[in-house]
Amino acid sequence: MFALGTIITTKKNHPCGGNTWEIVRVGADYKIRCLQCGRVVMLTPDELKKRVRSARPPAESGAGGEKE
Repeated sequence: MFALGTIITTKKNHPCGGNTWEIVRVGADYKIRCLQCGRVVMLTPDELKKRVRSARPPAESGAGGEKE
């Protein structure tokens, strides 16, 4: 469903005020980290799917590098 490193936006704000999270672990559960305060939360795939408003694919490493 979601890949490692994906940045997601949730429907509701976290108590710190942020609503953007990064997926830091994928498996039977998803572990997501708040990009504002750093709090880590684990959610089941069903819970995560309900809470996500939008998702950005992970940034590819090495993209945009200049060659000489």
